Amino acid sequence: MALDQNTGIAPYEAPEKDLYEIGEMPPLGYVPKNMYAWAIRRERHGEPEQSFQVEVVPTWEIDSHEVLVLVMAAGVNYNGVWAGLGVPVSPFDGHKQPYHIAGSDASGIVWKVGSKVKGWKVGDEVVIHCNQDDGDDEECNGGDPMFSPSQRIWGYETNDGSFAQFTRVQAQQLMRRPQHLTWEESACYTLTLATAYRMLFGHPPHDLQPGQNVLVWGASGGLGSFAIQLINAAGGNAIGVISDEDKRDFVMGLGAKGVINRKDFKCWGQLPKVNSEEYNTWLKEARKFGKAIWDITGKGVNVDMVFEHPGEATFPVSSLVCKKGGMVVICAGTSGFNCTFDVRYMWMHQKRLQGSHFAHLKQAASANRLMLERRLDPCMSEVFPWAEIPKAHTKMLRNQHKPGNMAVLVQAPTTGLRTFEDALEAGPKA
Repeated sequence: MALDQNTGIAPYEAPEKDLYEIGEMPPLGYVPKNMYAWAIRRERHGEPEQSFQVEVVPTWEIDSHEVLVLVMAAGVNYNGVWAGLGVPVSPFDGHKQPYHIAGSDASGIVWKVGSKVKGWKVGDEVVIHCNQDDGDDEECNGGDPMFSPSQRIWGYETNDGSFAQFTRVQAQQLMRRPQHLTWEESACYTLTLATAYRMLFGHPPHDLQPGQNVLVWGASGGLGSFAIQLINAAGGNAIGVISDEDKRDFVMGLGAKGVINRKDFKCWGQLPKVNSEEYNTWLKEARKFGKAIWDITGKGVNVDMVFEHPGEATFPVSSLVCKKGGMVVICAGTSGFNCTFDVRYMWMHQKRLQGSHFAHLKQAASANRLMLERRLDPCMSEVFPWAEIPKAHTKMLRNQHKPGNMAVLVQAPTTGLRTFEDALEAGPKA
């Protein structure tokens, strides 16, 4: 199957205005004075329906190494929920700006480029990875940019995220858009895919090898759905954990070797005091969970790696069931941040506890190449219109979203469109 090819944008007529309605397209490369955005303000911190409000704000000015992107669609991630709530930290404590535009995934059109930007031009179709850095320290030049003191997440630690008609990014954040996908499919996957890629392949010597077994929490979610696919593509064996039986077929369909329903066990939450009666009860139940893993991997075969992100509810079990010399890699704490574990199993079995945070450009680009080559499914589950961006985040907060990744429309007027010309034809006319 041929790989995607870039296509140009055909000329079209549009008036020059200071503000365009959602879905209405300016002339190619024309930057209006103002734009619509879903803005969060410190005094509105709370659940999404309270914290997210539509405002008209100035369109971003860009620096020499920055790019302005017309946002066609955006992805919904848990950091949007965190930005609205103001926990685990308020984004305002970092960027100090008066308002915050969340959103750390997007597909769109390059609309303006800074004077020193090379390799991108107005009209290019792109997806955006969310890692930013200043590029001038030793980690950015020969090390790992994720360790740079200037490392920050666009749309959470910066205030210029994707839930607006235009977004401002560093040129190094841009990657080619898979043109076989719709705008919304292109927008939903980069954060979760690149995060999963670094977790599995970015921490040698515990980078995933063929034949290894990986326990994947939240296997039907955005992170989990990509972990399953990446493990399968690398020749590993994914054991997916779900919370609802109706998600089993979805996870198996992604390529999992087996699926475990965590509701069949009662060993979740913080670890009881070691050697107490409650601990002994917990340990018995946790070992039942471990036996369920053996039913998939083979008797006595513990997992080489645990793909962690729930945190507080699952971490004690993760650190127990990981094999001697194996790794528990964690990127979030969606069930809470107070992780506990029996350290005896950590030191005596020489297990590795590894924190992982998004990905640098090479990792994100390697993951995106798999999508360009059609080796992965974006697993888009739901699409919301512009007006329902808070509702989408509420569903994520309540864990009521469907399996896979969620997207929202911004300038794309409807779902199912694959080209800018399609959006022009379907959108509102000036």
